[in-house]
Amino acid sequence: MQTTERVSPLQTEHPSPTDSRDPFDYAAAFSRNLGLVQPDEQLRLKRTVVAIAGLGGVGGVHLTTLARLGVGGFHIADFDSFEIHNFNRQAGATLDTLGRPKVDVMADQLLQINPHAKLRRFETGINRGNIEAFLDGVDVVVDGIDFFAVEARELLYDEAERRGIPLVTAGPIGMSVAWLVFKPGSMPWRDYFAFDLARSTTDKILLFALGLTPAATHLSYLDRSSVDIDAHRGPSLSLAVQLCAGTAAAEVLKLVLKRGDVKAAPHYHQFDVYKGRLATSQLRWGNRGWGQRLKAFLFKRLLANKSPQIPTSFVDPILGNNTVGQT
Repeated sequence: MQTTERVSPLQTEHPSPTDSRDPFDYAAAFSRNLGLVQPDEQLRLKRTVVAIAGLGGVGGVHLTTLARLGVGGFHIADFDSFEIHNFNRQAGATLDTLGRPKVDVMADQLLQINPHAKLRRFETGINRGNIEAFLDGVDVVVDGIDFFAVEARELLYDEAERRGIPLVTAGPIGMSVAWLVFKPGSMPWRDYFAFDLARSTTDKILLFALGLTPAATHLSYLDRSSVDIDAHRGPSLSLAVQLCAGTAAAEVLKLVLKRGDVKAAPHYHQFDVYKGRLATSQLRWGNRGWGQRLKAFLFKRLLANKSPQIPTSFVDPILGNNTVGQT
């Protein structure tokens, strides 16, 4: 597949910051960050390049949130266009953008926030032909790939790990955010998710879900009839997408500025605002642990059950009721 990359003229042909025709001033635009970010740290963010694969549910709001943090460089990839069913959660989805490529719409939003941002667009999404270019010169990777897109996720995670680039994934699960960080020195992502145990793509999707949300705080209020793994369909709310953007941006900030506590895999985190609950601990053996294997077995049986509501009596014995420290 042909890879299409475009750089906005604003990237290389914008007027000098001292030119009166240019209304944008980086220091003024992000001055309210100071106090939480030091001036030298803000300049480091300006020199940072973040790769965001996928610009739909979470990817678009990842982009605008990081842009407003002052991150100065982005590689963005998406092959899709906006549709009406994206309206409930996707940052770029409006009547004016129906049918437009997501990569173009979100590039426009980025350049309206920071017209001096360095930007590379990958209009065919990520694939084996462009993954190396997509990660060239990148400091941090943020996963915005569709939950069910297993092959693209494997490609991205493998290349990021090979290059030693930290990767952040934050998923809008129910009315919660569930997030993981993979970085040099942490548990490799394939060891954590244990994809080698999978016999099918559906198994990989299930293992990804189990590894992302070991505590599964959302299950007790999830309507089972709205989930169809084979059809790659499941519910998602804008409130959870917004949680993801703030969480991922905080992890990116800590990684770039090398401050704060980054709890990488095998640590996992899920904050459920509906339940007012934080679940965070670690899976020392990833999905290979007996507890995770039991969950995989039981959840496969559960998915075959057409009962729409997942009963608390089923969930609690498997996951427990602790607020923090579930393993």
